[in-house]
Parts: sequence; C-alpha cells; structure tokens
Amino acid sequence: MLPGATADREDAAYVVVGAPLDVSTSFQPGTRFGPDRVRQFARTFEDYDHRTDESFSALGVHDAGDVHAWDDTAEYLDYLRGTVTDVVWDDAVPLLVGGEHTVSVAGVRAVEPDVFVALDAHLDLREEYDGNPLSHSTVTRHALDTAEEAYVVGARSGSEAEWERAREADVTVVEPDEVGSWSPSFDGEVYLSVDVDAADPAFAPGTGTPEPGGLSSRAMRRLVRDIAPAASAFDIVEVNDRDDGQAAVLGAKLLREFVFAHADSA
Repeated sequence: MLPGATADREDAAYVVVGAPLDVSTSFQPGTRFGPDRVRQFARTFEDYDHRTDESFSALGVHDAGDVHAWDDTAEYLDYLRGTVTDVVWDDAVPLLVGGEHTVSVAGVRAVEPDVFVALDAHLDLREEYDGNPLSHSTVTRHALDTAEEAYVVGARSGSEAEWERAREADVTVVEPDEVGSWSPSFDGEVYLSVDVDAADPAFAPGTGTPEPGGLSSRAMRRLVRDIAPAASAFDIVEVNDRDDGQAAVLGAKLLREFVFAHADSA
C-alpha cells in the first residue's frame, strides 16, 4: 500500500491504481516493477506538507492495488479503462501508477479530458513502433483520439514524422529550455501524465528510454504543482528497477505533490 493511502474505497477522494504493464518497452524493461517501487520509495516521506499545511493521510487517498497485466495489450487496456472508469464514476480522482506509458491510453479513455498534458522526453506521436500500434511510443497520438489538444512538456526526442505532426495546431511542444518561462494555462479538463523520463537521467536513471538534456526534479515538481489544479486525473509511468530508487522516489514525490496541490485548490 502507498504510505498514507489509508482512506476506505467508498470514502476516497483519490484512488491509486497500479498498472504494471511491461510489454512494449524498447530498451530497458522493468516497468512491471514500477508500482511496487513507487510505493516502496514513498516510505521515506513525512506525512505532513508544510506548504499546504496538510497531511497526506488526511486527504482521502485509497490504494486499490494493481490491475494484474497480461500480454494482450489491447485487452488489458480495455480492462484497465473499466477500472479507472469506476473511480471516475465514484467522483474520485484516479492516480494511475505504471507500468509503461501505454497505460495512459486507458486512463485517457476513461476520463475523456479536453486536454492531455504529458511531461515526457519523447513526443510519442508515432503511428506504430516496430509494427506495434499500441506502444509506449504512440501514447500522445492515441490521447488525441479523445482529447482535443495535447501538450508535451520536456520533449527532446522524436522521429522526423513526429516533429512534423507536432507542428499541427492540436499539439504544443514545450522543450526543456522553454520550461522555466512557460506558464501552464488550459481550456477544459486536463489529464496530467508524467513519464519519469522527462527528467534528466541524472535525476531518474531507472527508466526504459533515458534521454539526456532533461528536466530537473525541481522543475518537474513545479510543473506538477502548477498543473494539478486544472487536472482531473494523474499518472506516473515508466519507472523501472534499473537504478537504486532514484526514479521511483521522484515518481512517488510527484504523485504526492499532485495530491497536495490538487486538494489545496479544491
């Protein structure tokens, strides 16, 4: 259980759902261990947050455990979508913990946001990757089947075709050098997805496709805090077991920062 996620399911304002999918990772696998790693490395945090004068355990967070993953990605995403939809129907905010980034597709389909915001090193706008249309490299494209627009914040990698697609009106790319001066502002309901590889590998080496030149953990914390009030769902994805916990502790911290900031804005 995520430390502090002590609320009963029926009383919860936020529901953690683990999604340990690890099928399409193209370099370093291990995202199946992501949900457990995030829970494990959250144990170090104080319950109290001085910025909001709140305790995490008092904010109505429930940990629903993991939705066991299997190899049929399309089938798994349909099932996971149903689980997240149940959270939405109960008027709670889903907190999805991956697993590879593909699990965000299920979250977006359940929430049906107006805007998809991804903190991500990669554009994820491919039609397919290695013949697979349901890959971690296709997430933003799939999100645009539901959302009206997408923001990819921290992006620094993509194919020529992806960068061309990103120039269309429904996609905004905020590159790492622009993040410090960017002020998030959105029209409509937001789904916030955090791929931990948005961070520079110096901060989070335990991820499937690390990409140098990324964001600092402090910059990611600021972004999550700023976007949380506009968001109705959150996920943290692409944490694996290939480091000493740096990626997991960052992921756990950002999840908590989202909850504190979101609850403070209510």
